[in-house]
Amino acid sequence: MPPLFQFLLAGTALVVAGVVAIRVSGAEPRLARRLAGARQLRVGDVLAATVMPARPIRIVGRIRCPRPIVTDRDERLVAFHRDVQVRPPGGRWRSIERIRESRGFELWDHDGSMPVDPALAAEPLVVIPHVWRGTTAELTQEGHLAAVARLGGSRESGWPARSVTRMVSVVERLLVLASVQRGADGSATLVPPPGGFVIAGVDLDDAMRLLGGNRRWLLLAGYVLAVMGGLVGVGGVIGSIVR
Repeated sequence: MPPLFQFLLAGTALVVAGVVAIRVSGAEPRLARRLAGARQLRVGDVLAATVMPARPIRIVGRIRCPRPIVTDRDERLVAFHRDVQVRPPGGRWRSIERIRESRGFELWDHDGSMPVDPALAAEPLVVIPHVWRGTTAELTQEGHLAAVARLGGSRESGWPARSVTRMVSVVERLLVLASVQRGADGSATLVPPPGGFVIAGVDLDDAMRLLGGNRRWLLLAGYVLAVMGGLVGVGGVIGSIVR
């Protein structure tokens, strides 16, 4: 096997291993880069601007929503995302419920407001998730049990189960990554950038921690492997040229 091919093969293997490690870590590096790299402005700053920003911005404000989602616990929300999954023996996690509810709202400060449609948000919502882990024996909703039965199991099967719920409450202060366009009447309008609005219900530092996943060591290892793979590949090419 030619030395160059060996180097390229080894480099590719390291890069692939790095990408897999980053995905398994639960991190969202693409969303983190988009949110952290944007310029932050207040709602009033955007409304007062004479020239619309050419790139997506991180706009900060509070929520005003006349008709929020009201939960059984009397929580008033503008976005509610829930995923419930089970894992059959020897299989992968299978979704048995996926809920996406939202209400349009106004992002505001004392100098004005701008409408946002959270149905156009990228996922995940950058909020502290509510995570439940258990087994199918603990599921009580008929819809969940029917979905498990369709997968060949039952409540008594005791398969691993989990749910992740993310909510945006009307009382939260938001960071929203958005593009700004000039409307037909000359006013500024928020539109989703490619990939959707990035909506964060926490401060930027906390958002970066959430988007870093709960296995940061695996995220770091993934980047190290990817960089090493690139260096091995480039080294092989340079070595073949100077030989």
